[in-house]
Amino acid sequence: VVNRVSRASAPDTLVVATTTRPADDAVAEICAERGLACFRGSEDDVLDRYYRAAAAHGADVVIRITSDCPFIDPGIVDRVAETLGSDGTTDYASNVLPPRTFPRGLDVEAVTFDALERAWREDENPEWREHVTPYLRRHPESFVLRGVVNEEDLSGLRWTVDTAEDLRFARGVYEHFGHDGFSWREVLELIERRPELAAINRHVPQRQVSEA
Repeated sequence: VVNRVSRASAPDTLVVATTTRPADDAVAEICAERGLACFRGSEDDVLDRYYRAAAAHGADVVIRITSDCPFIDPGIVDRVAETLGSDGTTDYASNVLPPRTFPRGLDVEAVTFDALERAWREDENPEWREHVTPYLRRHPESFVLRGVVNEEDLSGLRWTVDTAEDLRFARGVYEHFGHDGFSWREVLELIERRPELAAINRHVPQRQVSEA
C-alpha cells in the first residue's frame, strides 16, 4: 500500500497511522527501517488517531487510504485529491459516496483539515469514529461533499483484504504480475481473462456501518 500510494502526485507526506497496541510494534519497526513517518494512536477511535496524526504533521488536507487495500491506485488518489481542491469550497471528496462505482478496495477519501477537526470535535458516535468519516458523509447540510465516479459500475468487485479468501485473491493477482506497479485497470483485465480469481472471494459480505 505504501509503495503504491507513494506514486501518487498529490500527497506531500505519507504517514502510517497505526495503533499503540504491542502487536503493532512491528508496523512501527518497519516504518523506522524504511524511513517512513509513523504515528501511533487509538485502536478504536480512529478519527482521533487521524486527527492527531494530521495535526502532528501540519496537514491542510488529509487523504485517507486504509491498509487493507493492496490494489490502491495512485491515479485514483490524485483524481480524488484534485476533486477536493478543484473549487476551494469542497470539504470532502471521495469515490465511496453513493453511487459507488469503483471496486471495493480502491477507496480514497480526501478531507480538509478544518472539516476533519470539526468532525473530531462533534462526532459522538463510537462506531462512526471507528470509521473516521461517516459524520461528514451523513451531514451534507453542514459539509460540501463531492463524489468521484467511474464510467462503469464495478462496485460488485471485491479487492479489499479482510478475510483469508480476500488474501488468496490478492496473492493470486500479485503472483500473476510479479511486481506492484500494475494499475487497477490491469487487474480488471486480468480477472476478465481469469474469472476464477474473482470467484475466490465473491461470496464475502461487505461490513456495514450502522446508521444509528
